[in-house]
Amino acid sequence: MEEREYWIEGPGGRQFAKSWTPRETLSRSPVILFHDSLGSVALWRDFPKMLARATGRRVIAYDRLGFGRSDARRDRVSRDFIGEEAERYVPALCAHLGIDRFVACGHSVGGGMAVETGARLGERCDAVATIAAQAFVENRTLEGIRRARIDFASPDNRARLTKYHGDKADWVLRAWIETWLAPEFADWSLESALRQVHCPLLAVHGEHDEYGSTEHPRRIAAGRGEMIVLSGAGHTPHRECPDRLVDVLRPFIESAAAARTA
Repeated sequence: MEEREYWIEGPGGRQFAKSWTPRETLSRSPVILFHDSLGSVALWRDFPKMLARATGRRVIAYDRLGFGRSDARRDRVSRDFIGEEAERYVPALCAHLGIDRFVACGHSVGGGMAVETGARLGERCDAVATIAAQAFVENRTLEGIRRARIDFASPDNRARLTKYHGDKADWVLRAWIETWLAPEFADWSLESALRQVHCPLLAVHGEHDEYGSTEHPRRIAAGRGEMIVLSGAGHTPHRECPDRLVDVLRPFIESAAAARTA
């Protein structure tokens, strides 16, 4: 397994990315991973390597601007930040890494970014997979964020965030909490983007996800894709049960990509 790190010059600053490439990779579109609201490349843990090994594909994860090892941001996140990720940053990533076609796979809000990428870059996207993604603003999601706000008041919990984001940790936390709890964000949904996704789609969700009910994968998959609920899992299947997650993603990616190239 070859692991490589990259620095990408994009809108607003440099972004960090990492790839995992199996030694016997065939000519297949790579998988791009989109992290969650507090996530980073490092917080995917061993999942990218496991997915690369299982699928025989190059897997790429990157830190969004303001997160992980990427450059800091000082601005306020816009209401359309999920769609903007697909429009502004993904093309720069693809250009730098020489990616033509790809599979978009995202966790939590990163799942929304994967959907937006499938909608806005549809001619290049072979498939979309979401993991614990939100499709709309649900009370359960907001309650989870309010609980997290209290938890992160603890110095120990704040130190955990700093471990992955350094001095950007306060911005990362504010961007998550302030955006989702803002009144103007209350009517946000993925409906418009989902109507524009025409590639195969899979919505994976944990049975006990503390940030969203199974109504989210139902809406994402409704009439356009497949929904799989992982029994016993919570909001982070890639850390809680990575083997099971890889087991459901691998056949989907293989069959979806084959259908797109048939």
